[in-house]
Amino acid sequence: MTTSTTTTMSPEQRVTKVFQLLENANKKDYMGEKITQLDHALQAAQLAKKDGADEETILAALLHDIGHLCPSMEQCSETRGQNWAAFHKTEADMNVGVVDHDRVGAEYLRKLGFPKKTCELIESHVLAKRYLSAIDPAYHAGLSSASKQSLKLQGGPFSPTEMREFEKDPLFKWKVQIRKWDDAAKATGAKPPVLDTYRDMAIRNLK
Repeated sequence: MTTSTTTTMSPEQRVTKVFQLLENANKKDYMGEKITQLDHALQAAQLAKKDGADEETILAALLHDIGHLCPSMEQCSETRGQNWAAFHKTEADMNVGVVDHDRVGAEYLRKLGFPKKTCELIESHVLAKRYLSAIDPAYHAGLSSASKQSLKLQGGPFSPTEMREFEKDPLFKWKVQIRKWDDAAKATGAKPPVLDTYRDMAIRNLK
């Protein structure tokens, strides 16, 4: 659902608004990795496209970490909850980003009119990490130090009951796949297609 603010903006303007956040992220390291936030987003989108995902899923891969890049507390504050300040203090100490960035990013994009599926996939990529950490010990062992630290704040690995419930989700396959693309999108020296490759795709998928 779009807000009164975003309804006055054209789809082109809304996409430019979001893409500018990613362009600015080209100056920011991705959680201690030797790539930038923009590199990470573009690699994830490239992997999604290569694997035959639909446009809504490719956009989710591209924008899955947009919650780390929200322009201000005011624009996303209602999604952060009462514990945001405490999370932020902890995150600054541990360099793990915005712990609830999945919810923050999904809500931000909903307000801009992005597709329901795109937002649901983004909102669940942390849940998918919790699922994979529970079902596959090797997956958990392979997480970076920052990712393991953020996992603790995000609720830790799923319980058996949580795993079964997650597996019932109609988007289960793609929610897990978004996470796998996320984890794989950290190659140094990669040259994925540039951000503007996805501009027309984003515009035609906006409400």
